[in-house]
Order: sequence, then structure tokens, then C-alpha cells
Amino acid sequence: MEEPEFAATPAEPELSAVVVPLLKGVLYREGEAAPWNALLSLQARVRDYVAVLGLDLVLDEAEGYAFLRSRPESPNESGKPLPRLVARRPLAFPVSLMLALLRKKLAEFDAGGGDTRLILSRDEVVELIRVFLPESSNEARLMDQIDNHLNKIVELGFVRRLKPAAGQDSMFEVRRILKAFVDAQWLAEFDNRLAGYQARLAGGRDDE
Repeated sequence: MEEPEFAATPAEPELSAVVVPLLKGVLYREGEAAPWNALLSLQARVRDYVAVLGLDLVLDEAEGYAFLRSRPESPNESGKPLPRLVARRPLAFPVSLMLALLRKKLAEFDAGGGDTRLILSRDEVVELIRVFLPESSNEARLMDQIDNHLNKIVELGFVRRLKPAAGQDSMFEVRRILKAFVDAQWLAEFDNRLAGYQARLAGGRDDE
């Protein structure tokens, strides 16, 4: 069964050119210059419009991205919470783990200065996460699982797959929007859960 689509089109064409892309996903300065520039000039009107839908505009001019986020749930005049326009979907633990590890890698990368684009090879991503996953005698199956998790993160828009050169390993750019979803507090809480997970994993290995 396909998920239902929700669309809302503003009355003014120039506003539509900004709000419609935002309703579909993240708007990036890079590669989307026209709607990005329109957003910068119309952001007050965009904020007012999406507020009617129970959404907030998150705009980071320095990092070059914008997206819509659901407001904290609050009851309407009837006392019932407003329906969510942007669905909230729980992520599988390995996907959350990979996001946290990539976020840490991004923080380390930023601390080092230099380039603003964090680009990793598939092998580098694999090495980040495989140490935290249960050991497997089937290496091919493990690689398939990691690729599936990585593909999910690409689908979510946190990582962009780059076109590799001839004979080069698959390359991925970690999008800076990840900083807006995985903040320092989230990482701290995740570290606590990760410590417990590692303890259970180590205990399982000792029992073998």
C-alpha cells in the first residue's frame, strides 16, 4: 500500500515555487539557486504560510539548506492534537548508529578546518560501523546489510552518492543538514545507549 500524499499549494505562484519544493523535501542552496534565492526574499511569508499547516521553516543560510519541521504537538480549538503533515518514522538501530557515527565524523572534520565537504568512500563508511555490529562469518551478507543501511541514509537525504571515477570505490558526501537532526544532546543520549549495546555485544562474544 502506498503512503498517502498530502499537498498544499499557495495561491501566489512565486510563493508556490518555494513552498512546494519544501513540502517535498530539503531545499539546498547548491544546485537549486532560483528557489533558494526566492526563499531568502520571501522567508517571512513562507513562515506565515507553513505555520497554518502546523510547520516551522528551518533555514540555515550559512550551511545552505532549508526544510520544514512539524511544530510540537498542541491541541486545536476542539482540544484534539492537530494531524501531522510531516510523518514521523522511527529508524532501525543500525541506521541510527550510522547516522550518529557520520555526525561524529562530521564534527571531527569541521574541527580540523579546511574543506567544507566531508567525502567518504564506501570502505571508510563500512569501517566506521562494522566494529559495532555483531560478528558474522558471512562477509558478503554483512556488506549487503551495511549497503542497505547506507542506501536508507541516502534516501533520507543525509548522504549524497557521488559519481566515482573509473576504477574508484563508491564515494559519498555527508550532507551538512545532518547537523540539524543529530545535535550534541542527541549524540550524548545515543552514546549512553551505544555503551549498553557494546556491553551486550561484548558479553555475547565472551559466551562463544
